[in-house]
Amino acid sequence: MKRETKARVLFVCMGNICRSPTAHGVFRQLLRARGLEQLVEIDSAGTHAYHAGERPDQRASDTARARGIDIRDLRARCVEADDFERFDYVLAMDQDNYAHLAALCPPGLESRLGLFMDFAPDYPQREVPDPYYGGRRGFDQVFDMVEAAARGLLEDLNARFL
Repeated sequence: MKRETKARVLFVCMGNICRSPTAHGVFRQLLRARGLEQLVEIDSAGTHAYHAGERPDQRASDTARARGIDIRDLRARCVEADDFERFDYVLAMDQDNYAHLAALCPPGLESRLGLFMDFAPDYPQREVPDPYYGGRRGFDQVFDMVEAAARGLLEDLNARFL
């Protein structure tokens, strides 16, 4: 069903400093490249408030910048129950965060919750791993996974809303 208001997407990981801001930045860039940024509202959040108000992890920022995407303007925040009313898609990076979101989700809005990697069905992994305690290679892997899922998400969003 097409609509005149913006479609809204929220990316969620644990602390909102690695995976979800990477997804936010990649998807924002994808929308810009296709001239769709005015039609889609995007945000990112964490299931825990460990880093509220902080910028993305430097390694996530460096990885994104090396691939032509700047995420330094993003700031971590904690997901809220109201986000399920505001966003059409509330996308968790892994099963643990999905479970946290499912417990927070108001009744009747469960259809808005999903795993981000569900939009990359040909990708072998179903969860975006947390690169926080790993090295540079983990951030590159996350970026590759996020790019694949972002393309699939845009196809889904385009079919449903645009």
